[in-house]
Amino acid sequence: MRDLRRGIAASLPLAPGMAAFGLFYGVMARQVGLSPWEALAMSLMVHAGSAQFTVLGMWATAGALPIILTTLVINLRHLLMGASIAAYLRDLNPPWKALLALWMSDESYALSIAEYERGTGSHWYFLGTNLGVYVVWAASGFAGALIGSNVPDPSAYGLDLVFPLAFLGLMMSFVKDRAGAGVAVVSGAMALAAARWLPGKWYVIVAGLLGSTLGLWLEEADKRWKRS
Repeated sequence: MRDLRRGIAASLPLAPGMAAFGLFYGVMARQVGLSPWEALAMSLMVHAGSAQFTVLGMWATAGALPIILTTLVINLRHLLMGASIAAYLRDLNPPWKALLALWMSDESYALSIAEYERGTGSHWYFLGTNLGVYVVWAASGFAGALIGSNVPDPSAYGLDLVFPLAFLGLMMSFVKDRAGAGVAVVSGAMALAAARWLPGKWYVIVAGLLGSTLGLWLEEADKRWKRS
C-alpha cells in the first residue's frame, strides 16, 4: 500500500488546478441543462476534461454520433500514452491493465511514466495517481454543478497555466541528452504550428506522432554512429 499512497500523494500538487477546472466544468454542465448528478455521472464515466468540455459545447446542437466521434479524436493521444507506458505493464494480468487504462489521464500518465523512468514506479503507484486525479476531478465537477454560476472563470486568475507549467516541470525529468531536448523543442514547435491550421485537438496527435518519429530516427542514427 506504500506505493498506492505515494501515487495519491504525488497527484496532490496538481489538485488545485484540477479542482478549479472541475468547478468550471460543473458550472458549464448546469448551463447546458445537466443536473448535478448527470454532471457527476459524465465525470465518472468519461473522465476526460477536454472531451467533457467539448461535449458540453456540442450538447445543444449535435447528435450522439458527432459527439462520440469528436471525443474519440480528442482522446486519440491516449493511444500514444498507452504505447509508451505499456512496456512497464507487460507482466500484469489483463484486469490490472484494463483498470489502469480506464482511469489513466494526462496527469496520472505523466506522473507514473516519470516514476517508471526513475526505476521506482509500480502498478500500485500508477493506480494511486489515477485515483488521486479521478476523485478530485469528479468531486470538483459535482461541487461546481451544485454551486452553479457562483464559480468564476479560472482563466481570469491565471489558473489555466497550472497544467502547462506542471507538465513542463514533469517533462524536464525526461530530457537527459541533446536528442531528448531536440525532440521536446521540435514537438512543441510543431504543436504550436499545427494548432494554427488544424481544427480541434488534432495538433496534439500530429505533434505527438511526428515527435515520436523524430525520436526514433535520432535513436537509430545514434546506434548506427556508434557501430561505425
